[in-house]
Amino acid sequence: MVQQSTNDTYASLRFPEFRYFIMNSFLITVTLLIQEVILGYELYKITHDPLMLGLVGLAEAIPFIALSLFGGHLADRRDKKSILQWSLLVIILGSVILYLVFQPSVVAGLSQTARLATIYGVLMLIGTAKGFYSPASSSLKPFLIPRELYANSATWSSSFWQAGAIVGPGLAGFFYSWFGFDNTLIIVIGLLVVCYVLISLISRKPVPVTDEPVLGFRQSLAEGFRFVFKTQIVLYAISLDLFSVLFGGVVALLPVYAEDILKVGAEGLGFLRAAPSVGALLTMAFMTQYPPTHNAWRNMLLAVVGFGIATLVFAVSTNFYLSLVMLALTGAFDSVSVIIRQTILQIFPPDHMRGRVAAVNGIFVSSSNEIGAFESGLLASLMGTVPSVALGGIVTLVVVTYVYTKSKALFAVRLS
Repeated sequence: MVQQSTNDTYASLRFPEFRYFIMNSFLITVTLLIQEVILGYELYKITHDPLMLGLVGLAEAIPFIALSLFGGHLADRRDKKSILQWSLLVIILGSVILYLVFQPSVVAGLSQTARLATIYGVLMLIGTAKGFYSPASSSLKPFLIPRELYANSATWSSSFWQAGAIVGPGLAGFFYSWFGFDNTLIIVIGLLVVCYVLISLISRKPVPVTDEPVLGFRQSLAEGFRFVFKTQIVLYAISLDLFSVLFGGVVALLPVYAEDILKVGAEGLGFLRAAPSVGALLTMAFMTQYPPTHNAWRNMLLAVVGFGIATLVFAVSTNFYLSLVMLALTGAFDSVSVIIRQTILQIFPPDHMRGRVAAVNGIFVSSSNEIGAFESGLLASLMGTVPSVALGGIVTLVVVTYVYTKSKALFAVRLS
């Protein structure tokens, strides 16, 4: 019998299937970030257009947003493990196609326009798979550990994700330099196969049974949206993430900073991409002992303020080391809001609605990351990279000020 103590820092890790789950989370994060970083850098070298970097995010976001609500509906009614396995197979197929597109024999027969269209088409395929993978993964996690360990599991799962977000970009820069683009894609494919094996080690979980009548697809989705919009703490938590990262995110433009502003090349890009996650991981290590869920709403608002200020400083920095510190601070502040938001999303939704609520949250997160990447690339091409990032920091501060005025009642909510 596994001991379940809420005072045990490692309580969640004592459940084997949760360990498989977070190991997969770590590895798939590493793998997809390696692929994203090297692909973005290669595209920028080919085109020297920051808009192309923004289109990488948009290509994944469009199918993700279009399908993740159906993915959430499916996750509430079908075996979550099977959904994850099939989604991973599609992602593996997409990575194989990317590898083939960059082979000299294929490149010779394609115009640059056709080549770019194929690359973005593959990214849309991967985005489609993520639309099913993300809600199934998020809704599976609460079934792997007892309810009293949700806050503990949120800290650990976020920590492993952030560890992957550190290792992935760092390895991407070094792998690109050491092995080249093609060989790094082969490594990516191999790591995705390992992810498939880890998911296969998790047993199938029963589909939650509810006394409520079976709803059609539209009614089912409407129920998920109604829950989010009537539960104020859920709505404001995911809205803060949406607007802060949508306007304040800088990740998509880091190839421009590495190549043209800081002039540090591919290896420097790896450090820049890893810096936010280094800050996040250090902060999360601290939060395993001192979780931010007491005075949660105050902590979340302060974290978003810190995120906006660090983004502003990074925007105008021309010093590589100062830029690294500011990026690390964005990750540190973001990690606080991530843990609070994940805890909220595990505590408040009922079991039979977890997939749909996760899908709604996934749309907000995807909008903030992928569409935010497009917004950053578009603004950078129109008004310049530095003004674009600085404007994002300012908008973040404006948004958090507005949310503060509307959510004062949430200061009384206790998550722990």
